[in-house]
Amino acid sequence: MKRVLSLLGLLACTLPLLAQSPQPLTIESIFADGGITGRAPETVRWSPDGKRVSFVERDDPGEHGALYFVDLAAGKPAVLVSEEKLATLAPPVGPVANERERERLTRYSVAGYQWAPDSAHLLFRSRGQLWLYSLEGARAVQLTSAPEPAGDPKISPDGTLVAYLRKHDLYALRLSGGREKQLTKTGSDGLLNGEVDWVYAEELEVRSNFFWSPDSAQIAFLEMNEKLIPGYPITDWIPQDASVDFQRYPKAGDPNPQVRVGIVKAGGGKVKWITVGETAEREYIPRFGWVRPGLVWVEILNRAQDKLELWIVDTQSGRSRRLLAEEQAGAWVSVSDMFRLLKGGRFLWPSWRDGHTHLYLYSFNANDPLAAEATLERQLTKGDFEVTRLNAFDEERQTVYFGATAALAGDPGSAAEPRERQLLAIQLDGTGLRRISKQGGMHEANFAPAATYYVDSFSAVAQPPSLSLCKVDGPCTPFWQARSVAAYGLAQLKFLQLKAADGATTIYASLLLPPDASGKVPLITNPYGGPGAQTVLNAWSGSGLFDQILARRGFAVLHVDNRGTAGRGRAFQSASRRRFGEVELADQLAALDQVLALYPQLDTARLGCWGWSYGGYMTLYAMTHSDRFRAGVAVAPVTDWRDYDSIYTERYMGLPRDNQSGYRNSSPVSSAKELKGRLLEVHGTSDDNVHLQNTMQMINAFIAAGRQFDLQLYPRKTHGIAGADTRAHLFHRIQEHFETYLMTPVPAAPRP
Repeated sequence: MKRVLSLLGLLACTLPLLAQSPQPLTIESIFADGGITGRAPETVRWSPDGKRVSFVERDDPGEHGALYFVDLAAGKPAVLVSEEKLATLAPPVGPVANERERERLTRYSVAGYQWAPDSAHLLFRSRGQLWLYSLEGARAVQLTSAPEPAGDPKISPDGTLVAYLRKHDLYALRLSGGREKQLTKTGSDGLLNGEVDWVYAEELEVRSNFFWSPDSAQIAFLEMNEKLIPGYPITDWIPQDASVDFQRYPKAGDPNPQVRVGIVKAGGGKVKWITVGETAEREYIPRFGWVRPGLVWVEILNRAQDKLELWIVDTQSGRSRRLLAEEQAGAWVSVSDMFRLLKGGRFLWPSWRDGHTHLYLYSFNANDPLAAEATLERQLTKGDFEVTRLNAFDEERQTVYFGATAALAGDPGSAAEPRERQLLAIQLDGTGLRRISKQGGMHEANFAPAATYYVDSFSAVAQPPSLSLCKVDGPCTPFWQARSVAAYGLAQLKFLQLKAADGATTIYASLLLPPDASGKVPLITNPYGGPGAQTVLNAWSGSGLFDQILARRGFAVLHVDNRGTAGRGRAFQSASRRRFGEVELADQLAALDQVLALYPQLDTARLGCWGWSYGGYMTLYAMTHSDRFRAGVAVAPVTDWRDYDSIYTERYMGLPRDNQSGYRNSSPVSSAKELKGRLLEVHGTSDDNVHLQNTMQMINAFIAAGRQFDLQLYPRKTHGIAGADTRAHLFHRIQEHFETYLMTPVPAAPRP
């Protein structure tokens, strides 16, 4: 759910107000293809030899583009694959007819190409078929031609084979030619071999479920048996004969996919299934991979998600050993990609155990890995900040590079700045903690294989995104920059530090005031409020320009990151555990009262609230549990947490049978009769994330309680309600709703 924030842009973006008349800013312009800053490059990838970084750059509509590269020596972009060739090898996502498939490709950043190990070839997936492109001859050879599409292709480490998925089974093919080999033969709509299902992709951030062994002789893959998972009907009402697609979707308390790891030879043969120790609680296998040929590692997560175990397994004998167990009583264990194997029987492991996410260095017997559990050598990072990403490890220099919520000024280990992401480095012996990034804002680093260069994706609240090629501890050279927004004269954002409802905890907020305001000003709050996400960040957010439009229409806009949101350590993030809505609303209202006191021009009688996804849920909860808001808009809201998926919901709320009162009290459906203010509820009919069922249950409860509301449905649209025309329609609808119910100084008479 958290990743919808990148689609919605809940944070306003700002620049100092210009003296001259600003360029008009419209809903149509900010949601047009490319927006006002231009379409960002896609699929930034380093060549395996580390000499070049490549990326796809397209025009605003996404119809025309080329594959570019930046050479370390030249430092400037040049064409790697021409527009004419790329049009057939990596066509744009836009023309994909199926809304759900188009959102999957964009939401999960499904790559259209990858480098071959020799750095001289590229593998493309075009319209379901695989092509091998030679850089030297600028020639493409088609590898597959079956009617069914091939998915998630991976070239073997030795560069001789490619493995891929088709119809829920694994296949392999020699790049030099020949017939493909079907490696598994049990795949079906209810049994996936090496394929990622919806809930693992969405809530565990799994992007692939099969991996080559280092010697290219075998493939480890995950089998997902989904036959016991209930199906949810997604209906397309637009054709003359409506169609129904049943999505396998485990809701809170439902059976989850039954999973196990299999090993199959590259040439085919019988699958060998791995059995992890008898005491392991094998509800989820969120990560697995190879230690070396014949030896795999497997992470096992229990259903309560408060215990994560790391196992190591000998694929020949089937013997296994638990290396460590990570437990978080009263909270949860966050699954991430920060486990990293190092040479010499050592590895890095993330943990929340001291109250913040930090990195720990472990060692195990490299000669006999099954001999004993891993030994903790040291806590590598320490301080009042969260490690958010493990970027790279430089073996030669024994240096770890990682992203963190560390302050830009002063000692990076002494203070946190949860509104930013900085790139830091530390030696493996725990010394030499230093900052690599040099600007305040949001940094995401993509390192070259040797970890001496990286691509820095940077933005700040007043700076649209840019991409730079950087040398570690050296200069950065920009190679892509978003279009300037200086001509729009955007209003300046105010960052605030407030107190939570407990009177002690600091919470962060941002406030955007109208550039010209006379008399009292109506205020709209725009919460997200849920776990794993933040809205108050020193980062650029293109679609957050909607706040600027609201400000020009005379509204003030407030964002608050209440307790329960991300970036603030275990105690802060787990405050709303097992009682969604209660803590979040208390903090939002406490922040609202402080802002109203600080800015007396804000009208306490004209308050609005709107949000999307968890923010939509927050809007419904606020309007059924307080009388503060005259109007609200809930987009794609969860209305009963029993309707949402098992992994996300149970992580924070527990199983429904174990927390019946928590589920009941958190549901706006249970309090429909308490609705105050004028509500607009919005949903896409093909939403496969937060199902339309949520809104249907909510409006049914409103009708039964005699409460009036407005409803807006978008046929065929998924959770992001994407598309320039659709977004323009939706945001005009939101603007008009608030202008109708908040712009009049005297509250409108309630409907009977």
